[in-house]
Amino acid sequence: MTITVTSRHFKAHPSLVEYAEAAMSSLERYYDGIIKCEVILSFERKRKSTKIAEVILSVYKHRIAAEERTEDFFKSIDAASGKALVQLKKFKERLHEKDRKTVRRVREKV
Repeated sequence: MTITVTSRHFKAHPSLVEYAEAAMSSLERYYDGIIKCEVILSFERKRKSTKIAEVILSVYKHRIAAEERTEDFFKSIDAASGKALVQLKKFKERLHEKDRKTVRRVREKV
């Protein structure tokens, strides 16, 4: 899985980039079919700003997107990765259900 961290309108601190990469690499434990992961960090205002973390996962023929807005980048990254994890688990469950249905059809024919 390739992880790309992009910061819009500012230069992200290396510790923030490492934190985002570590959070996204933990998603690979749940599903190993993730091809690419993009993390986009931005903010709305200079003062009292809302930090936005957007996570886009590219899996086989699908895209999973999650976005979170909080007052801290670290909290935003954690929350967005949590949302992406829930969507990834649902996607994986759908794949398994499709496989079960095809196996049942084959068994019925035999």
